[in-house]
Amino acid sequence: MASLVSSPFTLPSSKPDQISSLSQKHFFLHSFLPKKTNNQPNSKSSLKVKCAVTGNGLFTQTTPEVRRIVPEKKDNLPTVKIVYVVLEAQYQSSLSNAVQSLNQTSNFALFEVVGYLVEELRDESTYKTFCKDLEDANIFIGSLIFVEELALKVKAAVEKERDRLDAVLVFPSMPEVMRLNKLGSFSMSQLGQSKSPFFKLFKRKKQGAGFADSMLKLVRTLPKVLKYLPSDKAQDARLYILSLQFWLGGSPDNLQNFLKMISGSYVPALKGTKIDYSDPVLFLDSGIWHPIAPSMYDDVKEYLNWYGTRRDVNEKLRGPNAPVIGLVLQRSHIVTGDESHYVAVIMELEARGAKVIPIFAGGLDFSGPVERFLIDPVTKKPMVNSVVSLTGFALVGGPARQDHPRAVEALMKLDVPYIVALPLVFQTTEEWLNSTLGLHPIQVALQVALPELDGGMEPIVFAGRDPRTGKSHALHKRVEQLCTRAIKWAELKRKSKTQKKLAITVFSFPPDKGNVGTAAYLNVFASIYSVLKDLEKDGYNVEGLPETAEALIEDVIHDKEAQFNSPNLNVAYKMSVREYQGLTPYATALEENWGKPPGNLNSDGENLLVYGKQYGNVFIGVQPTFGYEGDPMRLLFSKSASPHHGFAAYYSFVEKIFKADAVLHFGTHGSLEFMPGKQVGMSDVCYPDSLIGNIPNVYYYAANNPSEATIAKRRSYANTISYLTPPAENAGLYKGLKQLSELISSYQSLKDSGRGQQIVNSIISTAKQCNLDKDVQLPDEGEEISAKERDLVVGKVYSKIMEIESRLLPCGLHVIGEPPSAMEAVATLVNIAALDRPEDAIISLPAILAGSVGRNIEDVYRGSDKGILKDVELLRQITEASRGAISAFVERTTNKKGQVVDVADKLSSILGFGINEPWIQYLSSTKFYRADRENLRVLFEFLGECLKLVVADNELGSLKQALEGKYVEPGPGGDPIRNPKVLPTGKNIHALDPQAIPTAAAMQSAKIVVDRLIERQKVDNGGKYPETIALVLWGTDNIKTYGWKQLVLKSLAGPGLMLLLIALEFSEIYS
Repeated sequence: MASLVSSPFTLPSSKPDQISSLSQKHFFLHSFLPKKTNNQPNSKSSLKVKCAVTGNGLFTQTTPEVRRIVPEKKDNLPTVKIVYVVLEAQYQSSLSNAVQSLNQTSNFALFEVVGYLVEELRDESTYKTFCKDLEDANIFIGSLIFVEELALKVKAAVEKERDRLDAVLVFPSMPEVMRLNKLGSFSMSQLGQSKSPFFKLFKRKKQGAGFADSMLKLVRTLPKVLKYLPSDKAQDARLYILSLQFWLGGSPDNLQNFLKMISGSYVPALKGTKIDYSDPVLFLDSGIWHPIAPSMYDDVKEYLNWYGTRRDVNEKLRGPNAPVIGLVLQRSHIVTGDESHYVAVIMELEARGAKVIPIFAGGLDFSGPVERFLIDPVTKKPMVNSVVSLTGFALVGGPARQDHPRAVEALMKLDVPYIVALPLVFQTTEEWLNSTLGLHPIQVALQVALPELDGGMEPIVFAGRDPRTGKSHALHKRVEQLCTRAIKWAELKRKSKTQKKLAITVFSFPPDKGNVGTAAYLNVFASIYSVLKDLEKDGYNVEGLPETAEALIEDVIHDKEAQFNSPNLNVAYKMSVREYQGLTPYATALEENWGKPPGNLNSDGENLLVYGKQYGNVFIGVQPTFGYEGDPMRLLFSKSASPHHGFAAYYSFVEKIFKADAVLHFGTHGSLEFMPGKQVGMSDVCYPDSLIGNIPNVYYYAANNPSEATIAKRRSYANTISYLTPPAENAGLYKGLKQLSELISSYQSLKDSGRGQQIVNSIISTAKQCNLDKDVQLPDEGEEISAKERDLVVGKVYSKIMEIESRLLPCGLHVIGEPPSAMEAVATLVNIAALDRPEDAIISLPAILAGSVGRNIEDVYRGSDKGILKDVELLRQITEASRGAISAFVERTTNKKGQVVDVADKLSSILGFGINEPWIQYLSSTKFYRADRENLRVLFEFLGECLKLVVADNELGSLKQALEGKYVEPGPGGDPIRNPKVLPTGKNIHALDPQAIPTAAAMQSAKIVVDRLIERQKVDNGGKYPETIALVLWGTDNIKTYGWKQLVLKSLAGPGLMLLLIALEFSEIYS
């Protein structure tokens, strides 16, 4: 068992300054430690383990030389040289075994082989070696080459040698690389353009979600058909398909016969030599596999029947009450014999009392096997309680073209928690251990970001890779963490609501500065009260819950203005130092920064204090502060920092004393996810991993903050559920600014009378009192100026106060589960309507209204910016009319309490009735009565759909789904104004979909912004174009604006203009 879980492993000797500070202090990373033995001598030439807190580990340092086999010359046999490029190393061992066996037994040729992982080709010296190897190669093989920049490098290198090479075989990869295929007269050089039936079929099948399954069937049947066709082209095509069968078979025997077939058929030196080879040994395309089962199964009932007869497990595991975990595996790892990491997970789950149903697929679409083997065909209910994908890839498409809607559809049918764990692909175990970043950036993109679009959670690294053999090996402690957490999620599906224990954690936001129980845009205690009342109705035990939210505040913190250091906080538990040390295995690691426990924070001098209050099976706790008062960000950047003892004690209490079945972090945001450790791909000395332990983590996060929600998702294993941010409302005017607005109104009506100059003097005086002279160039008071100059001065002041008035401020705080008021709905829709959406053929409301009076809205904006009085006034009228038309629309869906309800029913009676449409009625009494009705209808139909989304929040529903061990539908985070698909809230937030950016709207906006910026700079610089522009990039920009800021950067970049990139938001590093 131990050998399955953990292999002996030592790191090569390193210089002392390359070893992390924690390693030197003997705080070991346990994931890769073999069991201690007494006869293991101490060696100074090797170091057992080191903590991943130094070194960046950005690109793989593995070398293709470990995959090079050069045979010794014998008997004047010709040498066949093979060069291969693959995404992962699972074929390395199998192919090496095949070549070594052939060199020992072959009497017709010797085989030289060298292999490259595609990621190694980033290194220029490695790429040059690759090109050099191709110069005298006979056969090139490529597989799963989907990283575009590297695919182009492979294409460039192979293309030079393609005509000379005897055979080029490329299996599923990007089209650019697939076109390199050459096998006799068989070629794919016109892939996507050919009129042959084969390519038509290939192209047609590629569009559907079942493309992988269709291709596998094609691979099975086509050789039988082509065998009877006389033409050389048909036979070459047949050998290509057979080659794919051999390759997908993956075993050393299959690969031996593959090399015999190709070399005997296409290497000139072997022409006329009779080389016998066997047909491919075919495995199931998809099915169920268990390491000790007698065979693979393609029927789940047969598998479960075998499982029930096992004598190597106890009765409890065979019984009906054991949790059942579904595993998703890659067939290539099984058939190539690189499956020890899979075996480790299966054995660990069973050792912890869980049944397993490990399914696999040969293609890149796992949705079919999920539906076929994990859902009962009769009841349509899941046969598992949670699912763990050990592939690390998206459910449909793998590293290639993803189909996330298809994946979400399959996972919603399954309706259980979906975890996507990671084997190291582009790094060796040593590189990962040494890396402060954690996972290689390409692996983060392919195996973390893309599965998140499917709703995948908890990117736990469970397997490493041996740098010499390329084989996977389990990381023992990581496997334990993965399996325990998978079972914990499964138990949520099985446990009754009355028995479930929930720990609700509140924060001080901003960290260390705000009052206790605050979060971004959220009324925390009113929301908690709303959630608990709903859970109580649903059967959860919340005994003793107060009658009001105010009384709840009084119970927990005694003072709604309480700071964290307030003596008023309710003490829920006093933990002795001895108990703390017994419950917290990493406690000694905190002493370097905080001394011996209990310390000064969350302590009475003798005990560690846990603040909060328990109601039945619900505990409301106060998360301790960062510990660095006045410098809360110190922990984020200090590599040697750590949480304090009180922080660790809080999470030890929640997991091991209160014994929570789940923790609910309430609002944006706490500090758990920002604790020191790797950025992505935690080890067990990374503090977020240690603190959260084995507790399922549900986290309410603001919908507009996907960047930091992603940090919580990846570093603290959170199922992030979005909540609605309050709509932004115009700031309005007050005091002097309001008086100034009234003076401008007077000027507009009296400017042609004798009082024009007098009113302008008052405007100038009041503007200076309001400090507007710092933004607008004003003449001296009393200075005589012409009527045209007076208009320009008033226009510039008017434009400035319009800008101030229209600045957007959050409208109150959101309460979970509370529908928006009509005022909030109007504010949201006004902002949504202000944007053109060319991809949906929707024209913005301001543009429609401006067009009705013969103006272009962009010209109006420019004129207003310049202070042209008539344009400033027209823009004000457009703004007022926009709000009025939308208010008239929303009022039709509002009840007596001012809440928007029954939107779907009421909208159907509003839309499509021409003159009776409320926006038409409103605009008929304004100067915009000629607005294009068709454009308005299209826009308001869109706004109607948006209104449905605004009020259709599922924040409470998704929380209950998560607590019941169900699947929470994923959805994008970001600005709901730019992307209403962020709504309704209550989705498992993911960051960006690389296939969805940049949007057409982002491209259009970026062009407008750049044009305006250059135009303004030219005016300010006396007619000269700017030579240098500094641009500040925030990490969330690419997510929230769907590529807008990056397009601005691209549009600005050009000859004669130097760009200075001056900032990058910290959280972008994580996302």
